[in-house]
Amino acid sequence: MEPQIDDSQLIKRYCAGEEKALELLINRHNQRLSSFIYSKVNDREITEDIFQDTFIKVIKTFKRGAYNEEGKFLPWVMRIAHNLIIDHFRRNSRMPMLDGSQSFNIFSVLGDDKLNIEKQLIKNQIYSDLNLLIQELPVDQKEVLVMRMYQDMSFKEIAENTGVSINTALGRMRYALINLRKLIEQNDIVLTN
Repeated sequence: MEPQIDDSQLIKRYCAGEEKALELLINRHNQRLSSFIYSKVNDREITEDIFQDTFIKVIKTFKRGAYNEEGKFLPWVMRIAHNLIIDHFRRNSRMPMLDGSQSFNIFSVLGDDKLNIEKQLIKNQIYSDLNLLIQELPVDQKEVLVMRMYQDMSFKEIAENTGVSINTALGRMRYALINLRKLIEQNDIVLTN
């Protein structure tokens, strides 16, 4: 192998179709990125998941031709990982914890008699209906809606992740909600329980 090839060269090679270049890039930063993620989440499995999700985002950005941080690959990847770590904690902070322990416990939910089973079934049906309607939206609108509603991303983050301006992201969200409202009316879905 040639002497040390810098990150930007590897990125160019990968974008030109050389898969091996990505492997070299991942291997080069594997230890540093994994250590960074692990230091925040303290769990091997979660570290693996976040590491993989980070590189999925990296690959999507490369494929869209949206990468432009010449020579700053590692800080950029660390920022993506950092955002995914925050998403992970946001998602998990909503789940009920039992006895102050760190793990989600399904029995703490099942044992909660305030959760009326019938209401829960209706709620699940509404979510299920809504998810089916979201799938019918145009791809760009669906992408923004999912990032905003399910991943708690700001419009600035959505714009960065999709490679569009904040105004375009806002516009797509607006159209997504308008179209969703139309679909709800067309399908006679009642969103109250």
